[in-house]
Amino acid sequence: MFERRSAIIRDPKVLTFDYVPDKLVHREEQMRSLGMLFRPVVESGGPQSALLIGSVGTGKTATAKRFCMDMMRHAADKGVPMDYVIVNCRQSSTESSVLLRLIRHFDEGYPDRGFSVSEMLRSLKKHVEKRRLRLVVMLDEVDVLLKKGAQDLIYQLSRFNEERVDPATSLSLMMISQDYVLDRLDQASMSTFKRANTVRFSKYSRSELRDIVESRALKAMNPGTVRDDSMDLIADIASEWGDARFAIELLEKSALLAEEEGLAEVKAELVREAKALTYSTITESKLEQLDLHRTLTLLAVTRCLKEDAYVNTGKAEKTYQVVAEEYGEKPRKHTQFWNYINDLSDLGLLNTQVKGDPEGGRTTYISVPDMPSKVLRAKLEELLDR
Repeated sequence: MFERRSAIIRDPKVLTFDYVPDKLVHREEQMRSLGMLFRPVVESGGPQSALLIGSVGTGKTATAKRFCMDMMRHAADKGVPMDYVIVNCRQSSTESSVLLRLIRHFDEGYPDRGFSVSEMLRSLKKHVEKRRLRLVVMLDEVDVLLKKGAQDLIYQLSRFNEERVDPATSLSLMMISQDYVLDRLDQASMSTFKRANTVRFSKYSRSELRDIVESRALKAMNPGTVRDDSMDLIADIASEWGDARFAIELLEKSALLAEEEGLAEVKAELVREAKALTYSTITESKLEQLDLHRTLTLLAVTRCLKEDAYVNTGKAEKTYQVVAEEYGEKPRKHTQFWNYINDLSDLGLLNTQVKGDPEGGRTTYISVPDMPSKVLRAKLEELLDR
């Protein structure tokens, strides 16, 4: 069972949240900003601080890790000892647990109790000075730590360099948060943290998510196993939140579903199934609240899609006319059909997007991202038969 070779996923670690690509897609601007801020750390040993803010899945942690890895390599080329430690403040949410994580980076056997915060700070300083290090401390999800009243630790770490004997050693601080947290610091801590040293991470656009999905698929999957329209659909779904983590999760889950079914490629229908398993907004009650012709319109779309990711509105309208007559109803006119499509889109039951066609015109395409079309089709037919 465990020795069976994967038909689709070549390198599963590329699909984990801990994986850091050699090059981050669409985070070049943030990398440049960090480079300008932290250049003095390598060149002169001067300490620096920065706040990285953005919502979930915008690449804050991955960018911080990639930047520190690149900076360490650059420092090594110059013969400068440098290291970094990342602490997840949701897992280490007290001052002592954060310091324990930092010290154990250098001394795995350091006891987890019996020392005060000031004693642990002195121990950390000894390790940094002994190695003549320029250390970067990354506090991920620092807002959790600050909510528990750990402002003094930020102050102590930001003033870490004031009593240093060796000017070649330093401790720099990166704080990573979904929210702006500098206003939660006390006045003393604020005096050492520069407000201008804030690097912002906006939500990813649909096209940026498409590039991220393709980049991960190229590294993680066997060639030709993920269809282009499947990657398009993953990007469409994740673009509602601008969340790269969700996009990567959908890519992984849909690939696993394909392998479970013994398929050779990831089809759009599997992406819809993966979305339904991870986060579905379609409920029985939402479907039951639809009137007859909106139900018929949605049924027509599901019949058109089958295993495709999209259907154009022209084909969907023709199918709606057939479906309406099948259920003994007179089809509504084109304008009313459009209203049905827009209403279903507003309810989150389908998505629409306009694309250019080869003749230079514009065509609207419809997708159902939230549930396999065959499953939704069966639910709608059951409702209509009732």
